[in-house]
Amino acid sequence: MKSKLEYIWLDGYRPTQSLRSKTLVKSDFSGKVEDAPMWSFDGSSTEQADGNDSDCLLKPVAVFPDPDRMNAFLVMTEVLNADGTPHESNGRATIDEADDDEDFWFGFEQEYFLWDPESNLPPGFPHGGFPRPQGPYYCSVGAMNAYGREIVEDHLDICLEAGLNVEGINGEVAAGQWEFQVFAKSAKRAGDETWIGRYLLERTAEKHGLSIEWHPKPLGHTDWNGSGMHANFSNDAMRESGKQETFTRICDEFGKNVQRHISVYGAENDQRLTGQHETQSINEFSYGVSDRGASIRIPIGTVEDGWKGRLEDRRPASNADPYKVAAAIVKTTKESGV
Repeated sequence: MKSKLEYIWLDGYRPTQSLRSKTLVKSDFSGKVEDAPMWSFDGSSTEQADGNDSDCLLKPVAVFPDPDRMNAFLVMTEVLNADGTPHESNGRATIDEADDDEDFWFGFEQEYFLWDPESNLPPGFPHGGFPRPQGPYYCSVGAMNAYGREIVEDHLDICLEAGLNVEGINGEVAAGQWEFQVFAKSAKRAGDETWIGRYLLERTAEKHGLSIEWHPKPLGHTDWNGSGMHANFSNDAMRESGKQETFTRICDEFGKNVQRHISVYGAENDQRLTGQHETQSINEFSYGVSDRGASIRIPIGTVEDGWKGRLEDRRPASNADPYKVAAAIVKTTKESGV
């Protein structure tokens, strides 16, 4: 039997990379990543190579069944140079192999706007104007409040059929804004599944004539929330120590390394991190229990469970690369010494 293998990768566009994909037809494919062959592409067409030396390699790193196509698989790949070294655009390679174990768990809360390419606005926004102020749209129901639910539900279904560990969806604060959550017990796996989730969302919206807006503040300087990719994380010490000091030491270490994190937390994130709309200013750092206006929130559940649990870094933008976000979080957490 012949199978369709959709090879998915990140291009070299700056400051924000885009998803690319192409199909390989292969006979008798087992569905295992080790049986997906290395492939190549024209890097000069994706801002990843010059025309006179254009071959880049696609190394398969994860395989999922593709629920949208018959006899098909989604193959997440990372981009290598022709000599087999990681390409400079390869965010997955920033996660050290020694750090990619089950010590660190990640949960990414991926916010986004559905976007109408004709009106250049989210669904629910009238041409040349605004809907009612934000407030009734969060976790809403009804045609006056929830816009694009059929896309969001279709996306959830195919993510689950593909085997992604998507833990939930909800309507967000602004009209036409939604969120899905991905959890994995590995930094690289969390990145793989978040990117595949994004890919499937783009493809699902495409069938409905809409696109996905990943910009952290697509509505500009208005009184509407931006979109983030809140990063929930924990390691063994956080899950088991039962000491408040464990969490304050980590948060204090994050405060010493603000630029390390902001540099990979998404382009134009300064438009979102203003100190308003459930954010801390990009120029300040703070943490607090149950504080959604802090840089890092200590969930109340962590406290109530006897200081065992997770932290939530609220700064990553919706367009951030989850691989790079995870790499920075692991590095700083380890430097805290817990």
